[in-house]
Amino acid sequence: MRFIIRTLAAAVALWVAIQFVPGIQIAGANTPKYWGTLLIVALIFGLINAIVKPIIKTLGCALIVLTLGLFLLVINAAMLLLTSWISGQLDIPFHVDNFYPAAFWGAIIISVVSWLLGLFIPDND
Repeated sequence: MRFIIRTLAAAVALWVAIQFVPGIQIAGANTPKYWGTLLIVALIFGLINAIVKPIIKTLGCALIVLTLGLFLLVINAAMLLLTSWISGQLDIPFHVDNFYPAAFWGAIIISVVSWLLGLFIPDND
């Protein structure tokens, strides 16, 4: 159940980013297919963040420390671009235009919205 709630939270965060960042889009706005696509993209994004992101953070540990954590913004933007690329390979109509400003600001918005929603999602600890 927790996985479903986290995926829905990621979908909401992606939706907010799509609304505010012009370079991030899903084809066919406000249709049932749109919301299904958003959930699939949230699943892909969650898998990338669970599998690839820890590896990249480990390899880039020195840069993260050297930049006092600002390099994490670059990593988050790269994960969003990777999500866009994988979606394109799977013929899912989700696209991020470029690194800056679309992926960079989109990653910031997704991080902030996910953090805010995470405050309301119980951890079951």
